[in-house]
Amino acid sequence: MNEPTMTAPAPAGLADLDEEARGRLFDTLQRRLPQVWRRFGQGDARESVVVVPSMSLDRIGPSAGAMNQALEERFLFLLLLLRQPWLRMVYVTSMPISPAIVEYYLSLLPGVIPSHARSRLDLVSVGDSSPTPLTDKLLARPRLLAQIASLVPDPERSHLIPYNSTTRERDLSLTLGIPMYAADPRLYPLGTKTGCRRVFAEAGVEHPFGAEDLHSVDDLVGAVLDLHAARPDAEWAMVKLNEGASGSGNALVDLRDLPAGDGDDPWDVGRRAAVAERLAAMQLEDATVPLDAYLRRLDERGGIVEERIVGDEVRSPSVQLRVTPLGELEILSTHDQILGGPTGQLYLGARFPADPAYAMTITRDAAKVGRVLAEKGVLGRFALDFVVVRRGADWEAHCIEINLRRGGTTHPFLTLQFLTDGTYVHEEGRFRTPSGAERHLVATDHLADESLKGLRVEDLFDLVARAGLHFDQSRQSGVVFHMISSITECGRVGMTAIGDTPDSAQEVFDRAESALLAEARASLVPLPVPQPVPQPVPQPVPQPGRLGGDLR
Repeated sequence: MNEPTMTAPAPAGLADLDEEARGRLFDTLQRRLPQVWRRFGQGDARESVVVVPSMSLDRIGPSAGAMNQALEERFLFLLLLLRQPWLRMVYVTSMPISPAIVEYYLSLLPGVIPSHARSRLDLVSVGDSSPTPLTDKLLARPRLLAQIASLVPDPERSHLIPYNSTTRERDLSLTLGIPMYAADPRLYPLGTKTGCRRVFAEAGVEHPFGAEDLHSVDDLVGAVLDLHAARPDAEWAMVKLNEGASGSGNALVDLRDLPAGDGDDPWDVGRRAAVAERLAAMQLEDATVPLDAYLRRLDERGGIVEERIVGDEVRSPSVQLRVTPLGELEILSTHDQILGGPTGQLYLGARFPADPAYAMTITRDAAKVGRVLAEKGVLGRFALDFVVVRRGADWEAHCIEINLRRGGTTHPFLTLQFLTDGTYVHEEGRFRTPSGAERHLVATDHLADESLKGLRVEDLFDLVARAGLHFDQSRQSGVVFHMISSITECGRVGMTAIGDTPDSAQEVFDRAESALLAEARASLVPLPVPQPVPQPVPQPVPQPGRLGGDLR
């Protein structure tokens, strides 16, 4: 009698795994990352990285597919990694990247033949321009994921580089079978506004007075009353959504002239009503978001209230750090953020490095917070935002936010680092090239003007060539543009200007901005309507034999 044939069970698909099973599988996959890290840059032709710059953060305002594409292309500075002659890269976007843009970045590679780098670059596009996050588009297309996986020479020598890490990026990592160089999404709460305040308290660093884990208008009213009681001179309070990014989830509440407590009103009914009115009139940083949508997101995800720090002069620096797969905490850079928007909370750009007057102070506090995060298992790049306030001659620093992701300062700094092979010396607060020379940068993601819609990508590159705006390797200064594909549809482009002093970097920036806007405005000058050249009226030619009739 024949024994029954035993058939091996089919491998479980992602849909067959619950969250606990996915977490266990992810832990197993991530244990491979230290070895991948040690092997990286060792000249092995099997080395590769998969870049998926998906903006998977929750949003409450409108989003445009063209701007999503531009933000995905913001990571194209990573093409400079192809200066390593054996490395292969898979770069994934929603829509195809213009070949001219790819050529532009490859032309920046120092000491590398661009065609050789291009042969090691695989560009994969979904063909879906909708505002849906890129990771979601990929997870919905298993065949495309199989194609991406087939482009990885050796999963044991590859890793995934996402923009941020949510459970969706984790699922992408599991499907591709390669570890992810980013924070475990189970640690995501540490990067929310509520989580930040708790980490700051644990690290023992200064942060604004306030309250966290708030979910309703009543919660906000109570927190504002507590703030006003503890800080009676405070004129403004900030409401922040737990998952707002780049200041877009912030709102400003006016506390001036709030009525004092009434001894005959033990429940503070009158003051609570007054605070509720102030909250109903609070100024949202993102003016496109209705108040009811903002409060719904507060109810769903929570938020905080904290004092707005004021003084003789207020600035908003940040510190960038990373925890390597080997568990090492590194200070990468400091920046002074350039903010704008209705209440001055919207990130527009940055200057690097931060002012030496407070760079060491914020670096020390950032290291304290970084050690707490490393102990909790955080991995990869992250940043801490500060408010520093000058009172007289002294600067005070307050931690206000942790970004457990790559942010707006990541691509300018790494562009500078990859182009110059330099290093930020945090003990000095200076960036130095291998020759010891200093370098500084001014960068923005928001060089925006309606006139820019008159330019195409090719027009921008024509200007770069004619106006000498290209990055000059011999002088190690100049301009690198990013978010280039949004110039025509959105009238917006990004730019990093590099110089040897803060003033020279600003001069490079200003010259490039002026040249670009002048070119854009010239492109919109109406063309004259061509005037037709008058032509003589032809005279009738008499026909032979036709003098009034046929005489034949």
